[in-house]
Amino acid sequence: MSAADATVRPHYAALARRLAALSGADLAERQRTLERFFLLQGITFTVYGAESSTERIIPTDLLPRIIPADEWAKIEAGLTQRLRALNMFLADIYGDQQILMDGIVPRELVLGAPSYRREMQNLFVPHQAYANVCGSDLIRQPNGDFAVLEDNLRVPSGVSYMLANREASKRTFPGTFRASGVRSIDRYPDLLLATLKSMAAEWRPNPQVVVLTPGVYNSAYYEHAYLARLMGVPLVEGRDLVVHENLIYMRTTTGLRRVDIIYRRVDDDFIDPLTFRRDSALGVAGLFNAYRAGNVVICNAPGTGVADDKAVYAYVPEIIRYYLGEDAILPNIETYLCREPAQLSHVLANLDKLVVKAVGASGGYGMLVGPHSTQAEREAFAEAIRANPDNYIAQPTISLSTAPCLIEGEIDARHVDLRPFILSGDKIVVTPGALTRVALRKGSLVVNSSQGGGSKDTWVLADTKEPRS
Repeated sequence: MSAADATVRPHYAALARRLAALSGADLAERQRTLERFFLLQGITFTVYGAESSTERIIPTDLLPRIIPADEWAKIEAGLTQRLRALNMFLADIYGDQQILMDGIVPRELVLGAPSYRREMQNLFVPHQAYANVCGSDLIRQPNGDFAVLEDNLRVPSGVSYMLANREASKRTFPGTFRASGVRSIDRYPDLLLATLKSMAAEWRPNPQVVVLTPGVYNSAYYEHAYLARLMGVPLVEGRDLVVHENLIYMRTTTGLRRVDIIYRRVDDDFIDPLTFRRDSALGVAGLFNAYRAGNVVICNAPGTGVADDKAVYAYVPEIIRYYLGEDAILPNIETYLCREPAQLSHVLANLDKLVVKAVGASGGYGMLVGPHSTQAEREAFAEAIRANPDNYIAQPTISLSTAPCLIEGEIDARHVDLRPFILSGDKIVVTPGALTRVALRKGSLVVNSSQGGGSKDTWVLADTKEPRS
């Protein structure tokens, strides 16, 4: 919000003036209004392993994060470029594997990844759109530019909180919101539905879409139900679907209805017990055979996780250059691959300075934040890394940029990152907004909701002029 000389940045000027006119009691009342909205909407997140009740209201900060139009234009171009290249990479590794033969990405890194699905080899995916919904995590570097921290192409979540934060933000700062020229994100459900339908539009004139959820005990069940309602499509569990002659049907009160597109919020392992995990009760027996026959589309496609593997991430700039002949618009963070002996030695010698991540983990799990770790934690991680170096990468500890937050009645800085959402079907669309995730604990760099983080609304301005107050 403020520059190094303590002056307010132009795109924050209108909000700063509004905050200056409000008392601490006014801000506290607005925070209560926001929390009541989330409570009444039932916007919750499950924290696995918590000692108390695991279902909690999403911690949400009152003050929006504001991104000017020129910064967003670069983000939008960079994310579009990145997803184009990653979809081409997925089409290649499940096809001719030219990039592996050319040695751009190590063959064993891809083919040996737990998320690589040999069952997807040589299967047709419409528009080569393997990752229909992508949520890439961005951070602001010390020089002010954004960089990609990681990609999420499997079953990315958080978009419902982006939409809910916007509704709450309109209620808490209505005048400032209207005057600021904030770009709308209200069409996201329509864009998502259009993207999903485009995946089957060439062979079904009005394809039936469903949202497949693991059920009410999943951490993101609220989001599954919320998106299904906004798109106007059925929310189903595996037991609601049946396979007959390689066609997928859902059970309804009026009989069976054919399903053409499944927006699945179930991990690869669990979508079909006949093809993947035999003990899965969440998926549909025979679903993958129907998919292989071309009678149903699964979004995101199975096997997309190999492209957001944290070790493959290190090669994304080369992947972009290989397929598009362009330099990456949004850079990567420097990454050490523990599978490389020289880099492994560096990581083990500097565990107190690095962030170490398991390549297949997500949600902030399986991670060591070196400067905030104990000697015992570092020793345990070192042992795990030595035992399976291929499973770990490391990155420098980055001091995330900060944004103003209302903490216990006072405005204070907290670390944030940014998760925009990109849709890919017959075309690629970047939603002009994002989920800003906040590390609510002072000094913390962990923003994941499952690890005690929260979120706030993100205002993307329509032009670069200073908003009116």
